[in-house]
Amino acid sequence: MTHRVAIVGAGPSGFYAADGLLRDRPDLRIDLIDRLPTPFGLVRAGVAPDHQGTKAVVRQFERLLAQPDVRFAGNVEIGRELSWDELREGYDAVIVATGMTIDRKLGVPGEDLPFVWGSWTFVAWLNGHPDFRTGPDLAQVKRVAVIGNGNVALDVARVLAKSAEEMTRSDIVPEAGAAIAAAPITDITVIGRRGPEQASFTNNELAEMGRLARAVAVADPAALDVRPPASNPTPEKLRKSKNLEILRGFSKNKPGSKPVTLHFVFNRPITAIEPGEFDLVITCIGYDGVDFPKGEGVFAVGWAKRGPTGTIPTNRADSHAVAEQVVAWLRERDPKSGPDPMPLAVDVAGWHRIDKAEVAAGAKAGRPRVKLTDWKALLDTAEG
Repeated sequence: MTHRVAIVGAGPSGFYAADGLLRDRPDLRIDLIDRLPTPFGLVRAGVAPDHQGTKAVVRQFERLLAQPDVRFAGNVEIGRELSWDELREGYDAVIVATGMTIDRKLGVPGEDLPFVWGSWTFVAWLNGHPDFRTGPDLAQVKRVAVIGNGNVALDVARVLAKSAEEMTRSDIVPEAGAAIAAAPITDITVIGRRGPEQASFTNNELAEMGRLARAVAVADPAALDVRPPASNPTPEKLRKSKNLEILRGFSKNKPGSKPVTLHFVFNRPITAIEPGEFDLVITCIGYDGVDFPKGEGVFAVGWAKRGPTGTIPTNRADSHAVAEQVVAWLRERDPKSGPDPMPLAVDVAGWHRIDKAEVAAGAKAGRPRVKLTDWKALLDTAEG
């Protein structure tokens, strides 16, 4: 008998947890469980579709799926096909890697208006998540507000600002790409409630905003006469200083010199959202998650553990550390006996059928892939 471990959530933190477990215990049997029929979680559904380099991490994850004692179990929802109690009874340990996929609220009047969207919902639409097949109506959208000062806000603003040609090598859902290309957008305003010295943009992502074909990035020079907080550690000071340098470069640009003007606005707390100033508002202020049972034998990784902070590589060290805790836990316990607790699921062969179909459709369109976005189409393709 060998120990069985269930990992709920087949995203980066879940795969990194599986990797960490197998490094210490190559004899383990691991099930990577996901409610979607496709693996890779945030990489597939949350990373901006034009950042294909970031998505390339799935090659590492595919190698894990090729391991004989690692199973992918897609289209299995905890609480539907399996209960948490059944998981805990059927496995020697359970790792929760479900992330956070609920858009956090601003808590201000007007945020429930139909032209206000959360970033998770919006980016999931761009990426073809089967639960988010309908996006905002962009036919008459000229002025867009993107609320937030992190990389997600940059992702949203960048995808809206890019030309159709710049998006050619992305895997954006064709319907979303066509809607953005046809939208009469003239102004995109990225709004931060604090000053530019507090923005959490990374340098490369911010600098990219100054190299867009149809959009010019601008900023008010008066807002940029600041320095990073003295209390920040040196790496943070360097990052923020470089951001300020990039923004000062933007401040020399002329609004309207390209079809779209990308405004960076700071020190503007949002107290209400009212119709009129903007045609579309997208909030990028973080995420919340669904609660899960705590207790012996249940371990959390990634955003489910620490909240929506850090990048995809951040999850590697975090998940490996938790994997060490799981291995120590298993060392003190005999493997459970009993039947295989896994119900009928989309296995790795089913995922590979989906993958092959999407890549083939992408080849015809000159793109990395064209995703299947309908639940029935995904499941039918998985069955073969």
